[in-house]
Amino acid sequence: MAASFSSMLIIPSSKISYEASLGGLSFHNFLTAKSPPLKRNQKSIKVVTRDNHSPLVDDLMIEVQEHEHEHATLHQKDLSEMWRQIHGEKNWEGLLDPMDPLLRSEVIRYGELAQACYDAFDYEPFSRFEEEKFFSSLGMTHHGYKVTRYIHLTANTDFLLKWLIHSKWPTAWSKVNWGGYVAVSDDATSRRLGRRDIVIAWRGTATHLEWVEDFKTSLTPVSSKGIPCHDDGVKVDNGFLDMYTGKDETSEYCQHSARDHVLREVKRLMDMYSEEEVSITVTGHSLGSALAILSAYDIVEKGLDRGVPVSVMSFSGPAVGNKSFKNRLNRLGVKVLRVINENDWVPWLSPWLPPFSYCHVGEELKLDNNKSPFLKPDNNCAHNLEVLLHLLDGYHGERGEFMLASDRDHALVNKGGDFLKESYLVPPNWWQDENKGLKRSSDGRWVQPERTIEVDGYP
Repeated sequence: MAASFSSMLIIPSSKISYEASLGGLSFHNFLTAKSPPLKRNQKSIKVVTRDNHSPLVDDLMIEVQEHEHEHATLHQKDLSEMWRQIHGEKNWEGLLDPMDPLLRSEVIRYGELAQACYDAFDYEPFSRFEEEKFFSSLGMTHHGYKVTRYIHLTANTDFLLKWLIHSKWPTAWSKVNWGGYVAVSDDATSRRLGRRDIVIAWRGTATHLEWVEDFKTSLTPVSSKGIPCHDDGVKVDNGFLDMYTGKDETSEYCQHSARDHVLREVKRLMDMYSEEEVSITVTGHSLGSALAILSAYDIVEKGLDRGVPVSVMSFSGPAVGNKSFKNRLNRLGVKVLRVINENDWVPWLSPWLPPFSYCHVGEELKLDNNKSPFLKPDNNCAHNLEVLLHLLDGYHGERGEFMLASDRDHALVNKGGDFLKESYLVPPNWWQDENKGLKRSSDGRWVQPERTIEVDGYP
């Protein structure tokens, strides 16, 4: 149909990833191999076409309308009213494929709370930030949480020394290392969320190779380390249990275990907010994912949840225990959403290792780094948390095309790696401490500053 007029057409990024011709006008002049895909809320490309009645135009307009509808739906949804569904009340049925926009944004948010454990960790017994300045120091005040307690992990066993990355200061490994934090939503965020949210975030390992080298591959009853469970058939990996319950009485930071730190703080916060609606959300990546599942189970098994919803947002984690552990977790009502990259072998490894009785828990959301046009065409990024959050941002369902749904900066992918295509001009490993953590002393010398934290006892 030869028309003499022009019409303006908004082209979504999923339709400009290839060289095409629309009504006789080629895209090649403005689209090159180095052009980044558009984000859904980015300013759209406007294309002049001489024919607005072609099937391709109709398809594109339908897709634009669908995208606009999704955005409208996202804004119309009230998180304060549907947070229980987002938190896993119905095991995320109907929310994963296609991906619910509100669920996507919430899962990314919890993933960023887990990523904060990496960003704040510097191989010392404590984070380099004071608890009250933790999120502001990381530029994360918009998340609306405040840290109420740090978690410490003992490092007095060969197992843990292998699991964690090597220290820049080897003496830092002699006793204990910083393992994460407990935080709670502030008043304004609690109103938006529809409840007071207690978050427990666990730090993970640096590379997936450590999983292969150091996985203990032995199951032990959870009751063997003091977790109240009447069934000795409920078993978890011995290494995870050792880290969670281990103590170092010679350390001022870890005379009590990570378990003691978490349970005591959860009890204190539950008492503090006993008159409010509360949720408990545990998050972690890699090794931190395993500790997140174990600690969530412990909280409910011990009854500290007092019937409030307890969910785990797990990222790139291995299987934690056996089938009896899975069944017990289900009976207790702990909800687990496991976000994995299908090219990452950490989540697939444990069920195939002796004694071949490890079993994954919860619901699985499987992503694929090969679907992102931003990433290099290899799987070196498969276990990285920032990559996983990037994939979440572009995921719309198993058969959907990759398209970023938010303003989340793709440069974050290279925060601790070299995964973006060079055409994006983002340097690798750009997240670094200012002056490598050195501070100038009063006499003008550059020194490692002394840092202490107040350590309170436990009853």
